[in-house]
Amino acid sequence: MSQPVPLHTNQEATPQGHIFGGFVNEPKPLAGTRIMVIDDSNTIRRSAEIFLLQAGCQVVLAEDGFDALSKITDHQPDLIFVDIMMPRLDGYQTCALIKKHSKYRTTPVIMLSSKDNVFDRARGSMVGSDEYLTKPFTRESLLRAVQDHVTQLNNVA
Repeated sequence: MSQPVPLHTNQEATPQGHIFGGFVNEPKPLAGTRIMVIDDSNTIRRSAEIFLLQAGCQVVLAEDGFDALSKITDHQPDLIFVDIMMPRLDGYQTCALIKKHSKYRTTPVIMLSSKDNVFDRARGSMVGSDEYLTKPFTRESLLRAVQDHVTQLNNVA
C-alpha cells in the first residue's frame, strides 16, 4: 500500500488540531464551502484560491465589485472576501450592496486590506462586514477565518 503524497512540507496545525492541505487523501474540513474572493490584485486572488482549493473549498474569483455583483447570484457563495481598495467600486461599497440584498444579508463578508487601523475597521463594520483580515494574510489566518464563519453558519442552521 502506498503512502499519501505530501502537498506541502511546511504543515501547521490549527488550534483545533486540523492540518490543512497536508496530504492529498486527508479529510478536508471545509469541503464544499463556496467562497468568493474579490480583489483587484491577481496575486492575492490566486494565493487565496490556492489556499482555499487545498482546503476543499469551491472558489469564485472576481476582479472588482462590479464583477462580483454579476457573479454572486449565479454562484451563491457561503462566504465572501472583499478587498477594500479597488477601482470603480471599492470594498466598502461592494459590501454595503451585498448586505442590502435580502438574500445575502446573512452571508459573511470579510474585508481584506493592507491597512490595519481603527478607522478602516470601523468603516467596514458600518457597511456590514463581519470580519477584517489584514494583507498579506497567511494560509492559516485565511482558513481560520473561513472555519470560524462556517462553524457559526452551521450552528445557526
